Amino acid sequence: MKNISLHIDGKYIQTAKGNTVLAAARHNGIYIPTLCYHPRTRKAGKCRMCVVEVQGLPGLQVSCSIQAQDGMVVLANTEKIIETRKMIVELYLSNGKHNCISCEAAGACELQDAAYQLGIEKSGFPVLEKDIPPDFSSPMIIRDMNKCIQCYRCIVGCNNIVVNEVLDMGFRGSNMTVVCDTNKPMGRSSCVVCGECVQLCPTGALTEKKSVAKGRSWEINKIRTTCPYCGVGCQIHLHVKDNEIVRVSGVEDAEPNYGSLCIKGRFGYDFVHSPARLKTPLVRKNGRLEEVSWEEALDHTAKRLLDIKQEHGPDSIVGIGCARSTNESNYVMMKFMRAVIGTNNVDHCART
Repeated sequence: MKNISLHIDGKYIQTAKGNTVLAAARHNGIYIPTLCYHPRTRKAGKCRMCVVEVQGLPGLQVSCSIQAQDGMVVLANTEKIIETRKMIVELYLSNGKHNCISCEAAGACELQDAAYQLGIEKSGFPVLEKDIPPDFSSPMIIRDMNKCIQCYRCIVGCNNIVVNEVLDMGFRGSNMTVVCDTNKPMGRSSCVVCGECVQLCPTGALTEKKSVAKGRSWEINKIRTTCPYCGVGCQIHLHVKDNEIVRVSGVEDAEPNYGSLCIKGRFGYDFVHSPARLKTPLVRKNGRLEEVSWEEALDHTAKRLLDIKQEHGPDSIVGIGCARSTNESNYVMMKFMRAVIGTNNVDHCART
């Protein structure tokens, strides 16, 4: 794709034709804050945090929506723009309960980051605290609309990315808020609990029940891996503290899922730390399962497979792969069944 050239804050940069001014800035390391914009939800233009001045155009322009043009001259951090952004953040802080001390999203909140970057210690406007009871009805998600800034990210994610069409904006004026299925509790709505809204939320309005009080963002190590369930191979980040998985998120710039996950991929990680997981091999002796060494267990399994093959033939044996195993492990299991046992009876628990 053809590149174009422009200036942002006096810096000469290049970007692909068709990119927005915001994309051009970010690709070249120039900071422009946003709250409603997300790379996967595309342009929104609602929060007005990303406003810039463009030479030859009147007023302030929304950089997440305006397309970069060849030769364009952009100012992204003038005194006028900084004051505008401060006012916007202070207005957000004055509307709702944004208590960073107790908020689960502290350290990973984009509103908090914007306030910090702009040097805001408190809002200059009267605080209009909402008193909306948090919604705990979902098995996995907590909705606290007192912390919602109405960025529309969750709505776009639900309706346009995963196409569940559960979330929308309801009511009018100061009562406007995000609702599920025309204002049902999330747990009694048509929500499939994929968690897309949680991943996209820039504040603490949507959080995961299972990760509450399990660790702040700066205490967490993120480890990239592949989802242990079906054969799609979704890329995930394990959020780990003290060798315990406290949360899972999708990798947003990786195929095939680009951040989206199903309920199993996002929330089904309890099995990793389950006390019921087998830690040593078991062999049945005198009608009871007893712990044995790996050597004894492998010798016993090999003998039983050989006996069954000799007595009933190789096709009396079937191998079933596990979705939680790696592709390499399942491949070796398949080769073992076909080359050693001599059967094509190979199946997999994720087959549909």
